[in-house]
Amino acid sequence: MAWNEPGGNGNNNDPWKNRSGKDQGPPDLDDVLKNIFGKFGKKGGGSGGGASIGGKGIGIAVILAVVVYLLSGFYTIKEAERGVVLRFGEFHSLAQPGLQWKFTFIDDVIPVNVQSIRNQSSSGSMLTEDENMVSVEMEVQYRVFDAQQWVFAVVNPEQSLSQAFDSAIRYVVGHSKMDEVLTEGREVARQRVLEELQGIIAPYNMGVDIIDLNFTNARPPEQVRAAFDDAIAAQEDQQRFIREAEAYQRAIEPEARGRVNRMNEEAQAYKERSILEAQGEVARFEELLPQYEAAPEVTRQRIYLETLENVFSNTSKIMVDTDGSGNLMYLPLDKIMNQSASSNRNSNSLNSTSFEEIRDRVNNSPNASPVLNNSPRSNDGRQGRN
Repeated sequence: MAWNEPGGNGNNNDPWKNRSGKDQGPPDLDDVLKNIFGKFGKKGGGSGGGASIGGKGIGIAVILAVVVYLLSGFYTIKEAERGVVLRFGEFHSLAQPGLQWKFTFIDDVIPVNVQSIRNQSSSGSMLTEDENMVSVEMEVQYRVFDAQQWVFAVVNPEQSLSQAFDSAIRYVVGHSKMDEVLTEGREVARQRVLEELQGIIAPYNMGVDIIDLNFTNARPPEQVRAAFDDAIAAQEDQQRFIREAEAYQRAIEPEARGRVNRMNEEAQAYKERSILEAQGEVARFEELLPQYEAAPEVTRQRIYLETLENVFSNTSKIMVDTDGSGNLMYLPLDKIMNQSASSNRNSNSLNSTSFEEIRDRVNNSPNASPVLNNSPRSNDGRQGRN
């Protein structure tokens, strides 16, 4: 029967009342645990067995706690990361990629990516060397190569790198003119910022390698932006004209070189031809020398006549000097030959004209004689009289 059933002896069945019958509230937790372990001891057979079972329970709990502690210490480091192991807040070792184990509540692991390329940007309005304001935006790319230095060299490595980046940009822009930053000097300014940044972070040993640095944007103030756009357009036109001139130079240079080579070849050919002709003249002279020595007068006259023949074969004019008269006769053979050809054509035309046509031409002439006007041909071929 339950202790709170009607009709029953509730006082005797109430577990919250002791034997004296006084109501003292819930029992203490230690008493409850002792009662539980006592029940386990009774089931095991006697009071001695209860104490043994209680010790085993504590041992099992301890073993379970140790197993849970050991399992809680396993962690994984990714392939691109290195783990910085801290023991009681102090650097202990570097954890390599893979499954690792640490002492829970004693060791702390900070994973650091040492393979990915990180980006950081900076922008702001800065004063140039010629006291002009420019708005500059730049971006730096870097990679962490030493995880220990990245964690322990400075308090906040990313913030420190950002401040060093800003300082490098302002230093370079402050020592450059406005045109150099906005137009053709941007590459030089970029290189100078990169060198300045590397020089700033080198003493800190942050374990950072600067990969590249780029100009995202560089522009003048809005009040003078239109004028600078015109200046930039003019410079672009200048560069375009220079490239066109260089292209024309590259196109015309091969032609000039070809002409030079051709002229050199022609000169070389002329040289060789002249040498061969001179050698031929020498050989001909050596052949004539024995003949001249044998008969000087005859050989001299023959050479003279051959020379005149070569000279007059290329001209249409002849000069004739008569002995004793002192006169020089000039014969224009070209005109004589042209007149001869013209007379031959006229003769052929006259032969093809009939007697009646000739008579008509003569009769129509105002100077014609009467005989020709009335001179019919007789039967014997003589002219008649009026």
